Amino acid sequence: MCRYLLPLAVILELLALASAASELSVAAGGLLLAYFLAMAARLQGYTRGLFLIALLVVFGSYALGRLNPAQLADAAASAAFYAAFLASLGTMQCLVRRFEVLRRVHDVLLGGPPVWLYPKYAVTSCLVASVLSFGVMSLLCGSLSQTLSQRGITGPSRLRWIRSVLISVLRGFALVPLVAPTSVAVAIITREVPSLSWSQLLPFGLASALLMVLVGWVLEYRRFRWVSKERVSLAGWPKGSGLLVLVVVAVLALMALLVALTGFNVSRAAMLAVPTVTLVFMVAQDRSLLTVLKEAGDNVNAMSNEMAIFAASAAIGVALITQVPEGVVSQLVDLHTGPYLLALAGLLLLPLLSALGVIPITTLSVIAGLLPPLAELGMDPLLLSVALVIGFALAMMLSPFGPSVMLLSRFGQVSRWLVAFGWNGVFVLILLPLLMALLAVWYALM
Repeated sequence: MCRYLLPLAVILELLALASAASELSVAAGGLLLAYFLAMAARLQGYTRGLFLIALLVVFGSYALGRLNPAQLADAAASAAFYAAFLASLGTMQCLVRRFEVLRRVHDVLLGGPPVWLYPKYAVTSCLVASVLSFGVMSLLCGSLSQTLSQRGITGPSRLRWIRSVLISVLRGFALVPLVAPTSVAVAIITREVPSLSWSQLLPFGLASALLMVLVGWVLEYRRFRWVSKERVSLAGWPKGSGLLVLVVVAVLALMALLVALTGFNVSRAAMLAVPTVTLVFMVAQDRSLLTVLKEAGDNVNAMSNEMAIFAASAAIGVALITQVPEGVVSQLVDLHTGPYLLALAGLLLLPLLSALGVIPITTLSVIAGLLPPLAELGMDPLLLSVALVIGFALAMMLSPFGPSVMLLSRFGQVSRWLVAFGWNGVFVLILLPLLMALLAVWYALM
């Protein structure tokens, strides 16, 4: 029975988005709570600990009178929204086994001159992750592990492949908050401040993403030259490549239609468009609605750990932001350099806390809760929002407990501490002063 609770919670939240019925969101949050309580013993250790902390913070605050019933309902609705965001975009993982181009993606990406391999991997993983979300990490990391085993690549050569290819995948995945409307960071920020749109954040995100790709390109170029000597050439594009492009175009077209006709922001449109197109394609191919629904439900249940992390982080964010005294927010607005200092703090706090073990979405959920009161007091939330998505991108690479780093560590059979700090530490340290300077330029021009 429990295996139906998670998919049902996602369906309720999507219905809530389509109908603007907040009661359905609260009900979805209740189903998530019931599922994670029943399945707590099967969650990963870190996920289970975060879920228990969320319960303690939310219900402890409510018992002490620091959280009223409306705020408790908001915590449940927020948890449902972020868990459903991940699950709905993750339905496209069902397409991996249906397209050969996704299974042979490394042979495709390793073609061409070695000088272009790093930016090709980073940009491609970013584009694919914009639709597949965490599915891109499972796809690219898992397929590389199988490729290396099949070709007998071991020892130092294997480590070079993992160091070059998978780190570029992770860094490309980290670009998603900067450029994609399907990023959970964009969803959190635009949910907190509906007046902000993805298109307002995009120019700043593109500039930051370009800087990150250039720095990574310089650092990884030599390693990719070694990898390119052991690649296998692919004659032509794998079967089904054109059909995959049509599916992605259909998703983007439906998103644009929803934005134009309903007034949804891009993130919410993506939550409805991605599962709709995916399920329609699967039914058209398999000719069995029940089989497709079972596969989609199993796919949602497979993401239970990540959904628990997203839901718990959102609930903690709502509970903690209600404890911030109003006077503190007004003092921040009164500071002459308030916007820049706040933006700088947001940029630095996210990667710093992620390095200490706090997953980025928890920190972002708390800080983003400051955006509405700051906006109400007259501060333009754009600069802080830009800093938060940049900080979130950096934090994704430095969080040893983050889902993306843990997936890379598992598939690459290397320590997550090595991935987060050994492979990404220097990269982030080089980027930080450059991004801080870029933020100062934007502040001066605003």
